[in-house]
Amino acid sequence: MEPFKGVLNDIRARSLHYKQDWSSAIHSGFGILAPTTYIFFASALPVIAFGEQLSRDTDGSLSTVETLASTAICGIIHSIFGGQPLLILGVAEPTIIMYTYLYNFAKDRDGLGQQLFLAWAGWVCVWTALLLFLLAIFNAGNIINRFTRIAGELFGMLITVLFIQEAIKGMVSEFKVPKEGNPTLDKYQFHWLYANGLLGIIFTFGLLYTALKSRRARSWLYGTGWFRNFIADYGVPLMVLLWTGLSFTAPSKVPSGVPRRLVSPLAWDSTSLHHWTVIKDMGKVSPTYIFAAFIPAIMIAGLYFFDHSVASQLAQQKEFNLKKPSAYHYDILLLGFMACFCSYT
Repeated sequence: MEPFKGVLNDIRARSLHYKQDWSSAIHSGFGILAPTTYIFFASALPVIAFGEQLSRDTDGSLSTVETLASTAICGIIHSIFGGQPLLILGVAEPTIIMYTYLYNFAKDRDGLGQQLFLAWAGWVCVWTALLLFLLAIFNAGNIINRFTRIAGELFGMLITVLFIQEAIKGMVSEFKVPKEGNPTLDKYQFHWLYANGLLGIIFTFGLLYTALKSRRARSWLYGTGWFRNFIADYGVPLMVLLWTGLSFTAPSKVPSGVPRRLVSPLAWDSTSLHHWTVIKDMGKVSPTYIFAAFIPAIMIAGLYFFDHSVASQLAQQKEFNLKKPSAYHYDILLLGFMACFCSYT
């Protein structure tokens, strides 16, 4: 087993096609706008939802600010330097579960607590990055070739089920009194609570139904050809904007205790600024907890390695008729750099 062999082979193979990747995108003109818009919304919506879940599960230590920022930064880095351009980076439910476990472990520990949770999570990311470096250097990506397609499809099904589970939990939460609300509701407030939940269900299924219908617009029997093509290409983001706009027609003044809209602080607010300087607090973590961070890092590194590699393998399936080589080893190395970078912010 030659160290760096897989990474170097990936770089040599992909470097031959790097210029063509960009030139093809530029020459495609406005044709690239439709899939770009779809991918943007498909990436942003779950990131916002998972950010809200993180904020709820970590008592505000992490929020949509961090999930959106990390997704944007890593997405830009991977789009420029990544070896597999078909991969779309984002936050997934297993990552949220891991961070929730980390927070529950740290919040009641002497020497950590909520104040040093982010700093300790930063050390977990540092160990994760080091493990990903080792996996890339020693050609662990070769293991992926031993997995059949059913393994990748099962993993994709797991992610899909977790997405659906989070959507159902979100709808149910609209019928519950939030933590900051009044736990005892009178009859008037109780009616508002159920009206809020029913509106949430209407908006959820309304967006789902209209988005699915818009994807099949090319087979419609009504409308002109350009109109059907436009709806098929841009229908999903348009439906997101439409139903979001409709949600603002609901009454804004609701009684205390009824769930409110998602509140995301600005990245430069005082409540969010300390999240960008985590490195200052990483030195305050005791050596015991620094080395203890290696244990969850093993699980996270394994999750990232399998998730990233399986997604790359699925993107290389024969039905996509790809002519350019994969970059399993190099992408894992790049993923390690991104995990290390995000640990300091």
